Amino acid sequence: MSTQALLTPFHKNLNLKNRVVMAPMTRSRAANAENKPTEELHVVYYNQRASAGLIITEGSQVSKEAVGYVNTPGIHSKAQVEGWKKVTDSVHKEGGKIFIQLWHVGRISHPDFHNGDLPLAPSPINPNEQSYTPDGFKDTVTPKEMTKEDIQRTVSDFKNAARNAVEAGFDGVEIHSSNGYLFHQFFNATSNHRTDEYGGSIENRARFFFETLDAIKEVIPQEKIGARFNPSLNGVFGMTMDEETIPTFEYIIKKLNDYNLAYIHLSEPFTDVSQIPYAVEHIAKHFRPLYNGTLMINAGFDQDSGNKVIESGNADLVAFGKLYISNPDLVERFENGYELADWDKDTFYTPGKEGYTDYPNYKEEEKQHA
Repeated sequence: MSTQALLTPFHKNLNLKNRVVMAPMTRSRAANAENKPTEELHVVYYNQRASAGLIITEGSQVSKEAVGYVNTPGIHSKAQVEGWKKVTDSVHKEGGKIFIQLWHVGRISHPDFHNGDLPLAPSPINPNEQSYTPDGFKDTVTPKEMTKEDIQRTVSDFKNAARNAVEAGFDGVEIHSSNGYLFHQFFNATSNHRTDEYGGSIENRARFFFETLDAIKEVIPQEKIGARFNPSLNGVFGMTMDEETIPTFEYIIKKLNDYNLAYIHLSEPFTDVSQIPYAVEHIAKHFRPLYNGTLMINAGFDQDSGNKVIESGNADLVAFGKLYISNPDLVERFENGYELADWDKDTFYTPGKEGYTDYPNYKEEEKQHA
């Protein structure tokens, strides 16, 4: 089984020992005043999963303004950088590679995170979702429309976060431009009603993302930058598709051919979009011909479908989410045909080690059942 596509090395910009990627997943374990990664939790969690070809960390806010979920770790303070250094050192000692996902949630937030101030967004449109606050889930509010000064400050926040990521020892960064968060809100005409140079045309709605990418590549090489997109996201995180949604992502992904990125990271649809006339059901297949660089795909893949999508040529790398929660040794399980462990969704976002660092690898599991 060692010849399966997922377990073959990959050497374009990234130099990965296999094509199994640990997807970024919000886990809400930075339950401390500084929202920093800790040795007893984050270091252990990522170290356990270091056999992945690449780990992409959970989304990490680039500023205090960027936060929208309780207990998520940031990458904007000295304490956070020092916490992440211990994580990257631990992963590297196991021969692993690790990128950090740079995150700004935009309107998917709540005034409770911002001393009563409104969250930022391209336009004052309530996503009518819920934000996970220190007091539990609360309804989102109508956000504040970002001024040009707000936009430029946010570009600087991403650049500073990328600089911090280099200091923390990360192998690269992923821009979270997906899943209904800030950049996605700018891309989508249903959430962006601006009439300035950041709204209206497809090119204008993509401008903020490309300004941010250009700023980040001033402090970290292009080949160490990834970007994540979810083109057919509909009815989730406040996103609604329209006839310009897919053409917008086609424009963005074609334009990214002008860069030498580590990868683009695409998601297959999170919901059934078969009845939406302007949606794309098969994202990897649709976008592969448009992009010359490395394409990573995620959402709903298992070992078999992961191998097949690589063999088909529609993707180079496959990111696994929930399977990595309950199977820290996922690569070894794929390699040896071991049974996969089930995850406990009730502990996805709870504090402490339960459902986080206490999932055993296969050999430990066997001992427990002996």
